[in-house]
Amino acid sequence: MTTAYDSAPGYGSPVVLDRREGPYGEVVLRRHGELLQIIANGCFLMDTSDGRSERLLIDAARGALGSRPAPHVLIGGLGVGFSLAHAAADPRWGRITVVEREPAIVEWHRSGPLSALSASALADPRTAIVETDLVAFVNETCATFDALCLDIDNGPDWTVTEGNDSLYSPAGLASCARVLRPGGVLAVWSAQPSPEFERTLWNAGFQQVRTEEIPVARGVPDVVHLAVRPG
Repeated sequence: MTTAYDSAPGYGSPVVLDRREGPYGEVVLRRHGELLQIIANGCFLMDTSDGRSERLLIDAARGALGSRPAPHVLIGGLGVGFSLAHAAADPRWGRITVVEREPAIVEWHRSGPLSALSASALADPRTAIVETDLVAFVNETCATFDALCLDIDNGPDWTVTEGNDSLYSPAGLASCARVLRPGGVLAVWSAQPSPEFERTLWNAGFQQVRTEEIPVARGVPDVVHLAVRPG
């Protein structure tokens, strides 16, 4: 997820392109100048302004896997499509599974304004979209992955919906470890560093815990929290 400002100079007022009542509340797609923005229940989620941190989310996980052949990555949250598009542009990924719980966001990518960002990635035979809640998915799936790249909140300390906080708890991290193959990588996007989350990762048994920062024009940097499942 990224940060945007409604008062951006020269952009005027945002224009609502679509408004849906989804399974988890209201979801809005709007245009603000040249940017497309997604709003959920009045909370700004992300826009198409940059994408550096979403690309780092994918690259950092791939780098931590080393020379592992044709790894399978799970991307948690389709968003505006930066992470998916970047993963699909890398031939080293063997399979790409995206879990997105909002049907409206999937539709905006398949046939709406966001398709310009993701059409080729969605057409990639390695790509599969699963329409379900990520927290439920990691708790229930029998599938396993080489990397989990999670970007469904503004970070472990700033969740979009109340139920998401369980994902960053010891129990939620145990579920993440369960679906990771030995030596697999967990990468979590955050709008700010979280030393407490780093400690939770260590306490949950993950190794090689570290944080990579993405400088921003103002405020604290976006970060990607990285951790490796032992094995």
